[in-house]
Amino acid sequence: MNSLQTVILALALGSAAAFTPVNTPQRAAVATKFGKADLIELAESNTDGLSPGFWDPLGVSDIDFWGLGQEGTIGYLRHAEIKHGRVAMAAFLGYCAQCTDLVKGPHTLDPYRGYIENVSPQEQWDNIPLIAKLQIITLVGMLESYGEGAGCEDGEYTHYTKGGLPGYYPPIKGKGAVTPITLNLFDPLDWFAERSPEELERGRRVEVNNGRLAMIGIGGVLSASKGLVVPPLNSLPIPQYDGDVMAPFSADFSLGGHTFNRVIDWAANN
Repeated sequence: MNSLQTVILALALGSAAAFTPVNTPQRAAVATKFGKADLIELAESNTDGLSPGFWDPLGVSDIDFWGLGQEGTIGYLRHAEIKHGRVAMAAFLGYCAQCTDLVKGPHTLDPYRGYIENVSPQEQWDNIPLIAKLQIITLVGMLESYGEGAGCEDGEYTHYTKGGLPGYYPPIKGKGAVTPITLNLFDPLDWFAERSPEELERGRRVEVNNGRLAMIGIGGVLSASKGLVVPPLNSLPIPQYDGDVMAPFSADFSLGGHTFNRVIDWAANN
């Protein structure tokens, strides 16, 4: 096993623990008041991993976002960190997986139209047809909307800016307009149903810490893929990418140049 595979395996196993659910499979997260003093206490009690205690150099915990009040703003900020940490964990593990020969190598059947072997994860995204990208984004948008309480019954969901538990994702099992969904996203196999409140609390801290590490990790590999110096990654064979990681649709159309030729061509041919 080479050094890259060793690092990928270690980080993958380390990040997997972060997916301990931040909620119990109940009808609704319990509404609670949570102010700045509680935020400081929570930060100082979380002494594991990337937890420097309470750290707010920009003073955002004292800002009133959109008239939410301090408690609503803190709920928003806590939820945003958890959610972005989850996205970063998925992105980092996905990046590692897409660097393996199993994913980027030859396939008996091409996984999608226009598949090209042995390219970087960013190029794999660029090569996916536009309609497939839009399907992915639509699904993510639907899940995001449900996570904000859309489609939930009265009393089933309390929003995180109104005292709800940050990071809580309402149970989705049994929902669905056409075919009922059979599994919950946060615990599809009911592994955590019997966890004690203390275990769940520790799971929340684990997820926050691993999410922070994953945000640094995905930022690091994307920076290294652009040729920037990232000391911990310099010795690893990070695939280089000459595109723009901040322009995910640059291979399909350019919003800046108002050129939609590929979209028009696709519409004309389908």
